[in-house]
Amino acid sequence: MCDMLVPWQDYTTSKSVPQNLSALIFRNEIITKLAIRMKANMNTDKGRVCPVERAGSLDNIFRRWLQNPLKILAPYIQRGMTVLDIGCGPGFFTIPMAQLVGSAGRVIAVDLQDGMLEKVRCKIRETEIEKRIALHKCENNSICVAERVDFVLLFYMVHEIPNQTDFFSQIAQILQPTGQVLIVEPPFHVSKATFGRTLEQAKAAGFTPSQGPSVFLSKTAILEKGQQSLGGDA
Repeated sequence: MCDMLVPWQDYTTSKSVPQNLSALIFRNEIITKLAIRMKANMNTDKGRVCPVERAGSLDNIFRRWLQNPLKILAPYIQRGMTVLDIGCGPGFFTIPMAQLVGSAGRVIAVDLQDGMLEKVRCKIRETEIEKRIALHKCENNSICVAERVDFVLLFYMVHEIPNQTDFFSQIAQILQPTGQVLIVEPPFHVSKATFGRTLEQAKAAGFTPSQGPSVFLSKTAILEKGQQSLGGDA
């Protein structure tokens, strides 16, 4: 049975945010709560993922206010695109991605855990975006997606991948020649040096990294196929 879930909405303009309170005090409270929740869910060992039981901490009003999916993704996703959300969890980004691609677009939401996919299924059931989202279970060593995609989101999940070079190679095989990959990694145990090593692994798979968008409490990068990879797809 599905949990009682509140449909996604843009909380940056929601009346749920108490405008009459001091903005600084309110923001500090949110930052503290979000940081505690995020840190509790971050695992330092590769190959470990956030359990389904903690899915609520990945999708809540505090996070939506500070890490607004539409604002983060709108510069990269256009209507009609086919986009891939790897490690979709309870659908924090999946549903906004479906809004951005429109009725002619498609979102492939991938997760290792059936429980996370079920949470997304419950949220979109009997909604107008249900037909736009394909739920897909991956494996430990394979994303198990063969369909060509225009954009890939890797939010707070690359650090969980033991073999990152192979992972990026799989993405390179399905990414369109002009496609983009957005990597966002957490600050608590992904150091600057560790993030740099991740980008080196991406380079080894044929990607060219550049500075990503500003995302609260995060390290980001945009990956695009290098000239060698583009030539290989021609």
